[in-house]
Formats: sequence, C-alpha cells, structure tokens
Amino acid sequence: MNIFDYIKDTKGEMKHVSWPTKKQTMTYTILIIVVSIAVAAYLGLFDEIFSNIINRLL
Repeated sequence: MNIFDYIKDTKGEMKHVSWPTKKQTMTYTILIIVVSIAVAAYLGLFDEIFSNIINRLL
C-alpha cells in the first residue's frame, strides 16, 4: 500500500464519520471546562485540608 492509497482510503473513511454539530461541540466544551474546574476545586480543598493536618502534626 503506497501513500496515495492510504490518503484515498482515509478520505473515504472520513465521509463515514458522524461529526458533532456546533451546538454539541459548544455544550461539550463548556461541560468539560465546568467539570475540570470542579475537580480542581475538589482536589484543592483536600490538598489544603491535608496540608493543614500535616503542618499541625509537625
């Protein structure tokens, strides 16, 4: 298989891909940002709690 066959096959496969709409893309992007911020806050809270416990023990 040469590079031209590969490109031709790839182009054909890309026609079968179900691409998300602009609205879906925006919704998923916002969801990922919100979840990332929530996880960061959750981990930051526990980091602060455990840091305070360690500092009190030392």
